[in-house]
Amino acid sequence: MTDLPPVTRFETSAGTRLYRITVPAFPHLKVHAFQVVAGPPEQPTYSAIVDTGSSEQASQVALQRGLELIQRQFGENVNGQSLSRIVLTHAHPDHAGALPAMRRFTRAPTAAHALDAPIIERPQDYRDLNGHVVEDYLRWSGIPDGPYADRLRKRSTNLMLPSGVPVDTVLQDGDLLDGLLEVIHTPGHTAGQVCLRVDDLLLTADHVLPLNSPPLMSTRFHPGGGLGPFLASLDKIQALEGVRLALGSHDQEMHDWKGRIHNLRERYRQKLSAMREAAQEPHTLYELNALTNPRMNDRQAILLLDQTAALIEYLLDTGALVETQGANGHLFQATGSGAA
Repeated sequence: MTDLPPVTRFETSAGTRLYRITVPAFPHLKVHAFQVVAGPPEQPTYSAIVDTGSSEQASQVALQRGLELIQRQFGENVNGQSLSRIVLTHAHPDHAGALPAMRRFTRAPTAAHALDAPIIERPQDYRDLNGHVVEDYLRWSGIPDGPYADRLRKRSTNLMLPSGVPVDTVLQDGDLLDGLLEVIHTPGHTAGQVCLRVDDLLLTADHVLPLNSPPLMSTRFHPGGGLGPFLASLDKIQALEGVRLALGSHDQEMHDWKGRIHNLRERYRQKLSAMREAAQEPHTLYELNALTNPRMNDRQAILLLDQTAALIEYLLDTGALVETQGANGHLFQATGSGAA
């Protein structure tokens, strides 16, 4: 991740301030939380935190220091007692994990999309469901018993949040939250991910990132996710007019954010073409992942297996692959029709 200052200030055309706070979500992953402030700095009329960082102690400490820096360095008279709102762009640990801990210093109401709200409120139920799904996924994909299967099983035991927190406001696409934050539902990375428009600035969460493609999973095992919903969500974002700057949840801001969307589309076109070429003979998902990612290292492996499942599912949906039952998992082979 590009080195960035702990707090960066942005201002919309209407004078609303957005402060990007960079925190260490996990040892190898930094993430941004944002504070949105409207009204005079000495007496703001509105203050919201968008995403919270993770439950890791280092992440929580960095978030608190960032909020204090906004007061000291930028003169914003905001604190936990005056906080109007906490908004979660989606229910992943690096974005929502610190929410329970934040209840120690604020009772500000929480908002999240309707499809991710149950995960935030009942994270253990979601974990229990994943424990059953992972075995079906392993059988379907042909992933043999061994380190990858073990890691996928272990991942299925993770909690998105350490404990449940009520979602006070359930968001839907098109909502104007608190008269300031325009909600744009962008499924793909998760079922309930949202982008937030504030005047001429756009918070793109993990939907559009400047350096990386967001991790995707198969809709079959991750309802609401997948490449199809992701590409449709790109269409929705690309149609926006009057946005001069996009701020993703990782790395630097994006001035040419529509150019970045074009690059993402081209990258997925290449990935789909490579997957279809690898499937000229029938292979399991596990085998296709190895063929299309020959230099894969262990750190990348699980995310690349997820991505391969999303690519295969999209090609099946478009008629570019056919699926049959094999001895060690389902087999996938290219057809003479369909669009990659």
